Amino acid sequence: MDLKIALLAGDGIGPEVIEQAVRVSDAIAKKFNHNIQWTPALTGAAAIDAVGDPYPDETHQICLDADAVLFGAIGHPRFDNDPSAKVRPEQGLLKMRQKLGLFANVRPTFTFPSLLDKSPLKQERIEGTDLVFLRELTGGIYFGERGRLDNGNTAFDTCTYTRDEIKRLAKKGFELAMIRSKKLCCVDKANVLESSRLWRETVQAMEKEYPEVTVSYEFVDAVAMRLVQWPNSYDVLITENLFGDILTDEASVISGSMGLMPSASVGTENALYEPIHGSFPQATGLGIANPLATVLSAAMMFEMSFGLIEEGATIRKVVDQSLAEGIVTEDLKENGEKGNSTTEVGDYLVSKILS
Repeated sequence: MDLKIALLAGDGIGPEVIEQAVRVSDAIAKKFNHNIQWTPALTGAAAIDAVGDPYPDETHQICLDADAVLFGAIGHPRFDNDPSAKVRPEQGLLKMRQKLGLFANVRPTFTFPSLLDKSPLKQERIEGTDLVFLRELTGGIYFGERGRLDNGNTAFDTCTYTRDEIKRLAKKGFELAMIRSKKLCCVDKANVLESSRLWRETVQAMEKEYPEVTVSYEFVDAVAMRLVQWPNSYDVLITENLFGDILTDEASVISGSMGLMPSASVGTENALYEPIHGSFPQATGLGIANPLATVLSAAMMFEMSFGLIEEGATIRKVVDQSLAEGIVTEDLKENGEKGNSTTEVGDYLVSKILS
């Protein structure tokens, strides 16, 4: 199969982890007789430095022309530390999601048998955890009207949703639940927020279309609590943009490291795959960045965009082997033990795939 993939390395450790995901993907292509055409493009702080735009039109066209997008990370401290900056790397991410129509963020959280003791939660609470968040990405408070009043002393951000925006996200949630455990949880704050009441009534109206799916409705604060009590009680969860942003980061540490969790952002025609971690600028160039989340994002890409299930499973298998054998970066080592470098982890994965 011929695969056209846009490659957006981004900032910080993005290029380092992307490099290993490309190596692993190329090894998979060699093993299974595929041909991958990689097309690099600028985004984030790197794009601001080059052309003054965190998501240039040229990058957008490259993404549109590709079958899928593999993305690293966005962000740089010089923008974080400058509240007056007019253009920020993160604006590129929001712009990219909106222009590509990536309305659903698919964020799995699962555990690895060899890393159960690395989780901040007790082993008996996390064993068997295998849940997926679907976070709405292109609506809500991040895209609502905002501004300042009263000579800048009052600020406002508006959370707005339409029924159609909710329905298209919920539809993906129901469909995912149907091929998993047929359990769906709608996360909202309907006891307080009008937008949440629209979420709840919209999902309730859709229940009859999926009679096999058991639907629960929980307030976001209750879910935040239960995620650290009994995460394995959840399967598929759907929620709005801000709630999803916070809850998925909370869920990500269950596995033991944010450097392990992949994600996908999908729309009707386009799909982007990325690790859930940020650009981690402090680690840039040190060779300590964990590439496994990006590699697992590539596995999701093979499965979701190309239907190549065996290829994705092969990547997951070698990742499990690297964890079990301790071929991991320093974030997964204990007692000051030296970790493998980013490249050494990639070397191991490639060798296992091609052996």
